[in-house]
Amino acid sequence: MGSILSKSTKTESTIGVKRPVSDVEDETIMTVDTSTNNNNEGLVIQETTSTTTTTTTKKRFKTSKDRKAHFEKERTWKDDANEEEETTTRPPNTNPNKEQRHPKRKVALLLGFCGTGYQGMQFAISFISNPGATTIESALFDALVKANAISAANSESPKKVHWVRTARTDKGVHAAGNVVSLKMQFPYSDEIMLAKINEQLPEQIRVWGITDVMRSFHAKTNCDSRVYEYLLPSYAFSAPVAKILRDEPTSDSDMKIMSNDGSIVKYVSRATDAEVKEKEAYRISDSQLDSFRKALDMYKGTHNFHNYTVGRPYTDASNKRYIMDITVAEPLYIDNVEWISVKLHGQSFMLHQIRKMISMAVLVVRSGTPLTLIEDSFGPQKINIPKAPALGLLLERPVFDSYNNRLGAKKLQKEHPRIEFNAHKDTIDAFKQKWVYSKMFEAEREERGFDTFLTSVDNSFTDNFKYLNPDGVIPDECIVVTKYSKEQQSRTDEDQIGEDD
Repeated sequence: MGSILSKSTKTESTIGVKRPVSDVEDETIMTVDTSTNNNNEGLVIQETTSTTTTTTTKKRFKTSKDRKAHFEKERTWKDDANEEEETTTRPPNTNPNKEQRHPKRKVALLLGFCGTGYQGMQFAISFISNPGATTIESALFDALVKANAISAANSESPKKVHWVRTARTDKGVHAAGNVVSLKMQFPYSDEIMLAKINEQLPEQIRVWGITDVMRSFHAKTNCDSRVYEYLLPSYAFSAPVAKILRDEPTSDSDMKIMSNDGSIVKYVSRATDAEVKEKEAYRISDSQLDSFRKALDMYKGTHNFHNYTVGRPYTDASNKRYIMDITVAEPLYIDNVEWISVKLHGQSFMLHQIRKMISMAVLVVRSGTPLTLIEDSFGPQKINIPKAPALGLLLERPVFDSYNNRLGAKKLQKEHPRIEFNAHKDTIDAFKQKWVYSKMFEAEREERGFDTFLTSVDNSFTDNFKYLNPDGVIPDECIVVTKYSKEQQSRTDEDQIGEDD
């Protein structure tokens, strides 16, 4: 007999356990029924398909305590956490050659320096254009590395520690207060760290304090304004003296007076010792001092100072600077020489701006030129204004009023103190007397910088300074022609042609 094949389907359900449709499992079971006969006639082969369906449900907890108790009992998350902690914890430093790490903080260094012998404040000169030159920042950076305030890994570049200065200074210019912000490491307390830094610095560079600052602090952009001081001897206001110009020098000390292009060179003798003593005995008159104050007052406010810097056309918007205040103190006396102190407070100053401002004010007063010349110097005409000697310039301090006020508004002064120099006033004043003022007076006596400056102006055979006249008019021969002035004149001519048409 032919065998009979039948297929039956069996569905199994697990009591109390439900499984979703996606978890269905099919199981085929082959069974043989031999009850018909022993000769396998009528053999029935039954194919049974068993379908098992199971569904799991999340256990719900009434409270968070129940959930926590369940996990503590059923799960091994504590052991997993311990294992992870063991694998992520940094092993102790057993390599003696590997540098130890220390806590780091964003700070502002308050410093002062005597600029004599240095090529200015900024890194750019010594690190790029003149590797052999020494700057204040390069000396400070080296001292921080030696004091372990900057790690060896970051000692190759100031950028690695986010180094920013508040104000740059020219060659020979001093600073009673300046600020550098950076990210610094602290293997010691602040007091010990400060002492170790100063130990590595020459005496003419001092760090007054270390102030914690906000991470967003930027020493330059957070500075609202700057206060400078300029000191000059009263004999700078003595009347101009014309000397004999010679084609050949009569002594090694003779000064060179050159034409603008350097093609013509003349020589003039320097002041004798007797003439120097006569100059040092000079005393500024009340009328001169009053005129000097009025001349400087004309700089207050916002003006276009394109004539008081270099390489900028009149149309450059950055020439406009805001001068907040200028004060001239009563004369002071050092070794029987009379000096005048000028304090200038401005938002910012361009390269050579202060030295040219002082120069123009002095030249106008001593030559009897009307003060209106200063107002005319803010106009589009380009004239040559000489620089007063650098030795008289001193950065008094930068001002951070907006930043300090923001700290007060957010009540953050406990974490981040105000950036001020008042707490170091006595120390700074003593430093100024020993390293700044004394160096200024000594340099002037030895180098005669102001005498050289005035002699070069009084005996110039060019047309550069013909604007110093009783009428206060800028003659055409004084106007400097540059590519910018040519472009401006070309545009003016085109506009005039258009108007005529």
